[in-house]
Amino acid sequence: MAEPPPKPRARGFKAVSLSPVPRDLLGGPPRRAGAWTAKVITLFPQAFPGVLGLSLTGKALDAGLWALETLDLRVFGAGRHRNVDDTPAGGGAGMVLRADVLGRAIEVAQTGVPTEGWPLIALSPRGRPFDQAMARRLAAGAGVTLICGRFEGIDQRVLDHYGIAEVSLGDFVLTGGEIAAQALIDATVRLIPRVLGNQASTEEESFARGLLEFPQYTKPAVWKGHAIPDILLSGHHGQIASWRQAEAERLTKERRPDLWRAYRDRADAAARDRDPGGDREL
Repeated sequence: MAEPPPKPRARGFKAVSLSPVPRDLLGGPPRRAGAWTAKVITLFPQAFPGVLGLSLTGKALDAGLWALETLDLRVFGAGRHRNVDDTPAGGGAGMVLRADVLGRAIEVAQTGVPTEGWPLIALSPRGRPFDQAMARRLAAGAGVTLICGRFEGIDQRVLDHYGIAEVSLGDFVLTGGEIAAQALIDATVRLIPRVLGNQASTEEESFARGLLEFPQYTKPAVWKGHAIPDILLSGHHGQIASWRQAEAERLTKERRPDLWRAYRDRADAAARDRDPGGDREL
């Protein structure tokens, strides 16, 4: 009688087990000394690395250019059922993450991290908007610890006691902070040297110079009756640069007047610095 075929080996992430110690979910890729590290406190460690394990960020993670550690909040839960939340003081709908539970997780996560250049951030819709400038500051540091909120939020005493910065992706509400944490990590990691194949690309993309990025085109030269602008095929690099600058300014002015005002204010301030007496009457 023929032997049954071997069972197919599972592919993908390794099974996740509970551990009170932050660790890398990818099962131990090499980590370079001083590699930028993201620590994530979450009720769903199995959500990581998610998209961070794909494409360039995934390759950089495997190469040890950055590191990912997750801390399962449930491990620190109270009582036999490891409860992590309770009803809000004063009444109201929903549940709130308990101060004692989250506090224990934070203290384990922050053990051994540098006192400078390692912010503690909670993803929250009421936080300061995340932007490219913040991503650059985070990438220049040693790492970050992120708290993925759930339910109605976090006990305010935790935020106050640990000096946690609240950061938001925008004016909308998610069911939890895991998606927001992955977005923040992705935006930051791609700015780390050697993560992108062409680091110069980060200097031309949206927000790098305070403007939205200019339109991009590639082959074929004509598609469904739409042609690539002639200037881009001219080979005249000076004119191409001028066209791209003008298009970036046009798009920013049309779509993001707030960015446009800030860009113009910086340009005016720079002009005054170059010519301090330019506005004086002789």
